[in-house]
Order: sequence, then C-alpha cells, then structure tokens
Amino acid sequence: MAQKRASPYPYWFVLPSAVVFITLFLVPTLVSFWFSLTRWDLFTAEYIGLDNYRQFFKEPFLVQGLINTLIYAVTTSGAKTVLGLLLAVLLTSGIWMQSFLRSVVFFPVLVSTIGVGITFTVLMHPTKGSINIALSYLGIDGPTWLADPALALYSVAFIDVWKGVGLATLIYIAGLAAISPDYYEAARIDGATRLQQFWRVTVPLVRPATVTVITLSLIGGLRSFDVIWATTRGGPGFASDVLASVIYKQYQAGFYGLSTAGNVILFLLIAVIVIPMTAWFQKRELDL
Repeated sequence: MAQKRASPYPYWFVLPSAVVFITLFLVPTLVSFWFSLTRWDLFTAEYIGLDNYRQFFKEPFLVQGLINTLIYAVTTSGAKTVLGLLLAVLLTSGIWMQSFLRSVVFFPVLVSTIGVGITFTVLMHPTKGSINIALSYLGIDGPTWLADPALALYSVAFIDVWKGVGLATLIYIAGLAAISPDYYEAARIDGATRLQQFWRVTVPLVRPATVTVITLSLIGGLRSFDVIWATTRGGPGFASDVLASVIYKQYQAGFYGLSTAGNVILFLLIAVIVIPMTAWFQKRELDL
C-alpha cells in the first residue's frame, strides 16, 4: 500500500512568518556581516577582510566600552532579578493598598526612557539636584553621580534598574500566582518559618519566572543605549560608554565599517551569552 504523502497545507501558515523573519532579520544580519568586512560609505564599499575587527580590539576606548557593557548588563540584570522577586513577594502578601503599590512600581516601565534619563540628570546634579540636597540635610556630602568616572556607569545602571524593575516584578507576580497554596500549607504544617518558605518553596517554584527575568534583563543590558545617551553620553571621558554608544559615536564620525563590526561583535556577544545560558536553564528544568 502506497504511503500517504504529507500535506503541505500546514506549512502555508508558517510561510508569512518565515518571509518576515528572512526579510527583516536574516538578510540584514548577513548584509551586516559583509559590510563589517569592508570600508564603506553610502556609495562605495572596499573589502578589507578582518581589519575592522583588529582595529576594534586595538582601540582602548572600544575595549573599555565592551568591558562596561558586561559590567552594566550583569549589574542591572542581577539587581532587577533580586529586587523584582522581593517586590513581587511584598506585593502579593496582602499589604495595605496592594493594587495601588503595584501600579506605582510598574509605572516607570511606561515612561519614556529619554524622559527618565533627563529627569534623573536633573535629580543627580551635584549641587542643585534633589538627591544631593536631601543628603545634605542628613549631613552627607553627595557625590557627583554622573560626572565621577568611578560612579557614572553605576549611576546610570541605577536609573535603568529603577525604570525596569517594574516589569521584572510583574513577571514574578504572575509566577507567584501560579504556585498552589497547598505547598505553603504543607510547609507550615512541617514547621517552616516565613524565611524557610521563601527559600524552600517560593524561590524554586518561581524558577521559570527567574529565567525569563534574567534573560530579558541581560539582553536589555547588553544592548542598552538610550538611558546612557540621555544622561552621560558615555562620559565623563569613556567611563560610562557601552558598546551601543561607542557604535553610535563611530557612525557619527563616519567610520561605518568599524561601527558595523562593533554591531556584529555586539550581536555575537549577546548570542554567546544568552544561547548557552538559556540551554543551561532548560536543562536544569528538565532535571528537576
């Protein structure tokens, strides 16, 4: 008996998404790889091999931008994960004005990043900013948050965390809502304290939410640009420059091939970090 041929009908549903993916992602990615191997302007392109990549790693400020990107991504991702979980636990504990406080925590996510950056630039002004004025009433001499090379990157990271922790909190609230109360009831019967319930019940059972928060926060941190450009423009010097801001400055200066190579490096950096991390998290889920 002849084997029945599989119908191509289901593949027609995949075709529109495949066309969009190939047109808007795959083709531009491959074109970027090609242009990163050239010295190009808007009209001509000269193939120079890997010279752009060699120059990238020879320039101290470009390497500094790469290092700052990793520091910034790890700092913001870790802070959003920890604070998001703690806020989610607090905002699902039945405290007074719980719904209102949830809205307050999530509100910064909806605000324009440029607007947030400009606002914090004013708040963090060394002499006229509200933060340092408040510290002066406590007898503390506030630092130059965005002008100190040792603090600028971490000050911008703080702004990023303030704006983005609401999304992490929302994801964790959804994860906590999926946990059956029976687990906590069983833990209480066994004599577990609130802290033990948190470590032994809450933390393990919200692991899928944790994976989502870490992944999204890490990708966002690696490709962050707008909040940095709105506050410090990578300064002072190159102290708060990240890879995306360095790439933008290279485009402004007309080094299109070098900046395209930076884009490729940023793409590869995200892929090298996120893909193995996601695979590791999935393996841990299967092992549980």
